Amino acid sequence: MNNAIAIPAFKDNYIWLIATESNHVIIVDPGDGRPVLKYLQDNQLNPVAIVVTHQCYDHVDGIMTILQQFNIPVYGPASETIPGITQRVKQDDLITINDTYQLKVLDVPGHTAGHVAYYQSGSTGKLFCGDTLFGAGCGRLHTGLYDEMFHSLQKIAALPDDTHIYCAHEYTQANLKFARHLEPDNQAIRARIERTDAMRARGKITIPLRLSDEKNTNPFLRCHTPEIMTAAQRYADDHGLSSPTDPISTFRTIRYWKNHF
Repeated sequence: MNNAIAIPAFKDNYIWLIATESNHVIIVDPGDGRPVLKYLQDNQLNPVAIVVTHQCYDHVDGIMTILQQFNIPVYGPASETIPGITQRVKQDDLITINDTYQLKVLDVPGHTAGHVAYYQSGSTGKLFCGDTLFGAGCGRLHTGLYDEMFHSLQKIAALPDDTHIYCAHEYTQANLKFARHLEPDNQAIRARIERTDAMRARGKITIPLRLSDEKNTNPFLRCHTPEIMTAAQRYADDHGLSSPTDPISTFRTIRYWKNHF
């Protein structure tokens, strides 16, 4: 099986299964336990752990259903309320599962105040980031702060360019419309829209994301560029907002803009 398998849930969620060895898997953000248990049974897989990025219902509500059938550890952010949690994690913690598979914890607050991500290093790194970074977008702010989200995205951007990013929602196609609105002359965005539309037309998912693509097309990772700063300044002037003067204030402006787009 592939190293990471997407199980669709709700309208546009993905619950990820990470293959560790043989028929063992780690479950990431099980918002609904029923499709997970069915997939495990249909494919004769044994879960060895659950890892959770944050406390929103569509990431945690399936945990107790799974624990009714499997006695496995549940890892989650130290400062958030996670049902069934057995191991509280924070920045730079190194989780070792089945004695061989390791995930490094990154604190990435913003969507929620205690949000974490899990990074697996290797020839091609993998980041399971919940609702922090999406295809061509980022999460809304629920209990976190704008500046926190900006710095969390910068932390992700500092990972190797070939990192594969496994987020929890299929938002890429819609997010690219906003990206194109901000940068209509960005050829990388136009090309990505064509690729994404073709994938979705064939029923394929757009995840994992490649970090290098995000840095070229995701406006929330491009707040330092003249194009995004100019677009944000124009929007602020047109809507009576304070004009952004640096990448952080540019991020605040375009996150506000996306909320109303």
